[in-house]
Amino acid sequence: MVDTDYEKGRLEIVALFFGLKTIINSSMTTSNIIDRTPSKFDYASPIQFRFKMTKLPNVEFFVQTANIPGIALGSTSFETPLKDIAGVGDKVTYQTLDISFLVDENLNNYKEIHDWIIGLGFPKDYTQFQGQLGTGADRFPGSTSSTAATGTSIKQPLSEGGIYSDATLTVLNNKNIPKTEIRFQNVFPISLGSLSYDIKASDVDYLQVQASFNYMYYDIVQVSSS
Repeated sequence: MVDTDYEKGRLEIVALFFGLKTIINSSMTTSNIIDRTPSKFDYASPIQFRFKMTKLPNVEFFVQTANIPGIALGSTSFETPLKDIAGVGDKVTYQTLDISFLVDENLNNYKEIHDWIIGLGFPKDYTQFQGQLGTGADRFPGSTSSTAATGTSIKQPLSEGGIYSDATLTVLNNKNIPKTEIRFQNVFPISLGSLSYDIKASDVDYLQVQASFNYMYYDIVQVSSS
């Protein structure tokens, strides 16, 4: 017959051991949280930004919203007798760059994007399409041109007159100091929203439109550490 007092004492020792272990683990967890607490609590503000696109000088001042597009990595799977094992894919997918901007009364900034899209996708004549191409090696990303003197091929950057443009979304801190730049390479428009006029609207309601762009990729660059 088991001694009940002995069994009771043994259970108390086990309970004490696990109680101390729980206290120690809790203390270690609290210590880790304290160690990982950031020294600064400077949260990003959705209104602290500037947007610039080389090909759209009349748009950038009127930009109201812009986004840092999301990215996704594709995946693959390997079949086994028991289960499929997930693996890293070989393709990164970028979401579109979307901006919204106020339209000026002469529609100059709206027309900039409109003419860009028409010139690429449905030009009225070759002259209109050629106006989007630019000249020489700035027509396509990574294009090359040959020099007459040496016969060598030189890789040249895109110009403002090319099919593509570069864009920069600058993130500011609460003192309006640039902190981070999101630099988009080889941007081109894919959609431009409609303009809706309404005689019942008030004179403080301004026309705002959204435009979407595709691009090759973007980099996130820290421009200030202070």
